[in-house]
Amino acid sequence: MVQPAPGPLTPAVFHILLALADGEKHGYEIMKRVRADTHDTVKMGTGTLYGSISRMLAAGLIEEAGERPDPALDDERRRYYRFTDAGKGALADELKRYTQVVSIARRRRLTTALARTETT
Repeated sequence: MVQPAPGPLTPAVFHILLALADGEKHGYEIMKRVRADTHDTVKMGTGTLYGSISRMLAAGLIEEAGERPDPALDDERRRYYRFTDAGKGALADELKRYTQVVSIARRRRLTTALARTETT
């Protein structure tokens, strides 16, 4: 069994896994989902996307989907990706880390204090 990646994920890997959380996607769909999820604040270029996908495939975090849409309905050159159990675990671990950090910030009332400094 492949173990989830230790430590924090890079932002690109995190966003790719997050994009794949609701199902298989090809590269352009992943890019569009990242932009939509982040309200256009993260614009992942093709080099970053496909370099990350290559490393994620090698690390066992994602895999190429076996089934393809009907070629008459889709470009046959597209490769579809889905996350593996290791990718799902890595995303879950990262979300847990984020939740813990937000919890710390709330306990220390940093979210309120920082929000006030943005408006002044």
